[in-house]
Amino acid sequence: MIFIYRIFTNIFLLFLPFVIIQRIIINKEHPYRFFEKLGFIKAKRPTGKLIWFHVSSVGELLSIIPLIEKIEKTNKIKNILLTSSTLSSSKVFGKLKLKKTIHQFCPIDLNLISKKFIDHWNPAAAIFVESEIWPNIITNLNKRKIPLVLLNARLTKKSFKKWKKIISFANSIFKKFDVCLAQNDETKIFLNKLGADNIKKLGNLKFSETNIKSSNRLKTNIKKFLSSKNIIFGGISTHHKEEIFCAKIHLRLKEKIPNALTIIIPRHIDRSQNIKKDIEKLNLKLHLHSSNEKIDKKTDIYLVDTFGETKLFLNLFKIVFLGGSIIGHGGQNPLEAARLGCKVIHGKNIANFKEVYSLLNKKKISRKISTINQAESEILKVINSKFSSSRNISKLNSIGKKK
Repeated sequence: MIFIYRIFTNIFLLFLPFVIIQRIIINKEHPYRFFEKLGFIKAKRPTGKLIWFHVSSVGELLSIIPLIEKIEKTNKIKNILLTSSTLSSSKVFGKLKLKKTIHQFCPIDLNLISKKFIDHWNPAAAIFVESEIWPNIITNLNKRKIPLVLLNARLTKKSFKKWKKIISFANSIFKKFDVCLAQNDETKIFLNKLGADNIKKLGNLKFSETNIKSSNRLKTNIKKFLSSKNIIFGGISTHHKEEIFCAKIHLRLKEKIPNALTIIIPRHIDRSQNIKKDIEKLNLKLHLHSSNEKIDKKTDIYLVDTFGETKLFLNLFKIVFLGGSIIGHGGQNPLEAARLGCKVIHGKNIANFKEVYSLLNKKKISRKISTINQAESEILKVINSKFSSSRNISKLNSIGKKK
């Protein structure tokens, strides 16, 4: 089966230049560093023992930073290689002050490219995070007898059903992991059925928190503007259509709250111009955070179109709408918002963080909403209540102790 997979991946190589060019145009690919994905490596391999971590994007990257912080303090491991697949994750990494860790883009899962990558870096161990399953890379690591770990493993029903259709191939890949550390019981069951051997339930690493402090600060003019407004809520990690959902909530609330402001932080900032156009069609005034223009006092929506600044704005909210949950994406991680004292509202599509939301719902930190009316009602309830951030954080700490 791996032979058939390699035929299909080699055919994909023919279309790859067109895909990369398109991704560069829409600002989803680095104009120079994309060569790393093709096996062209400029960075030299430092001497000493090297551990390789691979993540998909920002959420997975941030979840392992506390672990990397601890590993950097040990003398046995001299170097850490951290690979990711997205441009946004590389930009977030650039804001972190890690001393032993090198960032590279993960190579495309072609047999020859993955061999070249592994030969160059020669890791003592490879640790893949959540659901990063790349058959060629896994097979080539296994051939070199490099220990392979699936950390914070997560498999949804949807992905399990896909793997189940090619069960013999799945068995041949999943059994190559030396250890699988599942974040929930459902994933543990799925991994077992797909052929993984050594499976343990570790819990979700996204409950952990990094000690790295951001050096980012809001500019004086932005602080002054924000302090002059009544910030009603934040739309966090929003996807297409969800910004309009937030804007329509704002339309309702601005009639009841004078000088109202809603802050939206989209999941993919390359969409910012399209978001701006869509929201302005509702006759709302929008300001881009990255803009050097003077902020209009009548601004309705403040759109944060930069990387790594979410935490700065989360401190301003009592309540947030967490994106990826109205559309069929499966939801985004609500823990950072909850940890910073925000009440979280979300749609029904939260399969990616089902266990996390279950805990937050039980603690009354989050609530599911389906309509603009429900969202408006919940936001007004929190704004008018004596909602306590410290009480929220205390509840989260108790969850951490249980985990």
